[in-house]
Amino acid sequence: MHALLEFIARLIQLYIWVIIIAAVLSWLIRFEVVNRRNRAVYVIADTFNRLTEPALRPIRRRLPDMGGLDISPIVLIIGLWFLQDVVLLNWLWKLF
Repeated sequence: MHALLEFIARLIQLYIWVIIIAAVLSWLIRFEVVNRRNRAVYVIADTFNRLTEPALRPIRRRLPDMGGLDISPIVLIIGLWFLQDVVLLNWLWKLF
């Protein structure tokens, strides 16, 4: 059970990094630092979008309109930290 909870915690940490990379990449594309018409950039951006959008979409629907400011990645990261630290690691401490 200990190994499974550690594995889930590592997956959550990996997904947090995917969210951060996707957010930074979207900023780079938005400010035209990288060119989305480049095939490699398009494939990478599309991959990160497909990985993060299913989790971010429900959060975006519930958040009020902030005038172009998207804080849904921050809300998701805080939720994942809560899940990882409070739920999983607390449960892990109770097992031992």
